[in-house]
Amino acid sequence: MDRFTRTHFINTLSGFKSVSLIGTINKVGQSNLAIFSNLVHIGADPALIGFVNRPTEAAPHTLANIQATEFYTVNHVHQDIYAKAHQTSAKYPEHISEFEAVGLTPLFRPGISAPFVEESKVQYVLKLEEVIPIKLNGTFLVVGSLQQAFIRAEIMDEDGFLSIEKANSLCSLGINGYYETKLLEKLPYAKA
Repeated sequence: MDRFTRTHFINTLSGFKSVSLIGTINKVGQSNLAIFSNLVHIGADPALIGFVNRPTEAAPHTLANIQATEFYTVNHVHQDIYAKAHQTSAKYPEHISEFEAVGLTPLFRPGISAPFVEESKVQYVLKLEEVIPIKLNGTFLVVGSLQQAFIRAEIMDEDGFLSIEKANSLCSLGINGYYETKLLEKLPYAKA
């Protein structure tokens, strides 16, 4: 396979993934916003969520900001903002805020230094717990602990289940495919 065909093949082989914007800020107050489709639930108690950051030469700002301030936000991408969210993957210089460049609104909440995406309907803030280098390809697994979540009431069921399709949260395939979500069925907890 040629390089681009192989890249598309490998990037789509693992299937659909959630797609979110990670908001950070550096020590001098410059905000950064980047799209990620590799977030993973690591544990519920304590509540840990991880994501894979590309090599620092390719994507230096998000990880550097997280390491400098220890806090970052995760914001679900939905149908009304996915084109703007996708544009955050462009390589902007450090002094350019992706919020401004793509037309999304930074939202600062009391006591939280990192910016949220105001347009997002599912938002949460994580505190850096660990950065694990993946030596095989120069990437990093970034693990954060959940500090607070901001979810619109109509999205959360009484049992705590988030019906993210009510937020129109999207999933992605590869580096440039975006898909809608639809619940098929909520099955009971499986027991032997």
